[in-house]
Amino acid sequence: MSEERPVVILQRNGSTQVVTGWRAMLLAASALLGGLAALVLLGFLFIGVALTVGAVLVIAVPAAIIFAVITGLMGRRGQP
Repeated sequence: MSEERPVVILQRNGSTQVVTGWRAMLLAASALLGGLAALVLLGFLFIGVALTVGAVLVIAVPAAIIFAVITGLMGRRGQP
């Protein structure tokens, strides 16, 4: 029974580098963790932006409605 070893092949600037064994596993795990960390950070960024926009809309929309109602009431008062 042949034992299959993990292999990672890197090609840069026309040269090929082959990484096998535990170094390949370490390289693959670090790439996976780096990608996962990037996705988590982007998720937190998007959640933060969504919460900020939501909080601004919760304050701004009622304030605009109240301002429009008050302005409409004040505008009618001086006209005959």
